Amino acid sequence: MRFTLMMLSALALGTGSAASTDTQNGSNWADTRQAAQGQTVYWNAWGGDSRTNRFIQWVSEQTQQRFGVTVRHVKLADTAEAVTRVVTEKAAGRDESGSVDLLWINGPNFLSMKEQDLLHGPFVRDLPNSRYLDLSPGSANTTDFTVPTDGLESPWRLARFVFNYDAARVDDPPRSIPALLDWARDNPGRFTHPHPDNFMGATFLKQALIELTPDPALLQKPVASADFEAATAPLWRWYDAIRPYLWRDGRTFPANESEQQQLVNDGAVDIGMSFDPASTAAAIQQGLLPQTARVLIPTAGSIGNVSFVAIPYNARHIAGARVVANFLLSPRAQARMQNIEVLGAFSVLDFDRLDEAARARFAALPEAPALPSREALGQTLPEPHPSWMTKLVEIWSQRYTR
Repeated sequence: MRFTLMMLSALALGTGSAASTDTQNGSNWADTRQAAQGQTVYWNAWGGDSRTNRFIQWVSEQTQQRFGVTVRHVKLADTAEAVTRVVTEKAAGRDESGSVDLLWINGPNFLSMKEQDLLHGPFVRDLPNSRYLDLSPGSANTTDFTVPTDGLESPWRLARFVFNYDAARVDDPPRSIPALLDWARDNPGRFTHPHPDNFMGATFLKQALIELTPDPALLQKPVASADFEAATAPLWRWYDAIRPYLWRDGRTFPANESEQQQLVNDGAVDIGMSFDPASTAAAIQQGLLPQTARVLIPTAGSIGNVSFVAIPYNARHIAGARVVANFLLSPRAQARMQNIEVLGAFSVLDFDRLDEAARARFAALPEAPALPSREALGQTLPEPHPSWMTKLVEIWSQRYTR
């Protein structure tokens, strides 16, 4: 039986070295695998992207075939929906058999759940495929919006803030936040951003703040311990200057990234934005952006982070959730995820830790004109502490929605 489990692990990893999975983790992983068989994992994840939804369905097919674990995608409009459920269950004393088994979580919600002891773990180093990760202190895989993950959430895809534009209409796109102001003056009404109540609009404000603030290092601390007015004064001066040149005079905004993308596709504005470097190439394939759309990466770099999955403290199917988190880290799953014809999300794996067969999977992936290389993405700027986003959106609303 042990030999069989080791061979199944090798199949899941898709590499020649994977047969050592159980021996590296002792018998604990074999016990987890056995306990997971027959479980249905309710993965609560954003449901607003059809390509991501199809990838999650593929994950379910693979985990069912390989491990006897089924994944049910609970599609969320906002991560807070699932967090609220876990909070409500704890308040009701439901410390076991919770409704959320696995959660695609973001930084602010992770901080909230961590502070309230609502997360299972630490568990990441128990996952056999974690050996493919850089888990050194302070790495992107161990820090979420400046908050140490402490093994309470497992990485699964990279995210980077990028702009996109239609090269048929824009010859020389602006490559910095100050240059964007000059461009907007020369092209009034041709730029906007999603409303800051939406994650994408708030991320745009954070990108602008990082480029304009006198001391970006302050943003790594809670906003309460910094001089917010001094740190944000250049941002508000810049925004006051650009607002009259925004689409519809900066008095109305697209609700989210999808609406802004539609404005670009319709020719109403010339520049869009995304937190996924592959989204432009994917949108071209889907007919949602013109063939001439291209990605624009700020010269100074852009905000980036890792997307994580976490397991609530009261999950009903903890073993199954661990198996799914481990499969998401397999070179097989990561290479399929990075395939622009499937999803196009960049892998979280450390390629120096992969064997030749695993590297070959990535080397064989198709390319696209609007798909930037890892090298072209340039410098990753760290996310500010979650409290900065909350405060930024609050002050923006006070200043510009009266």
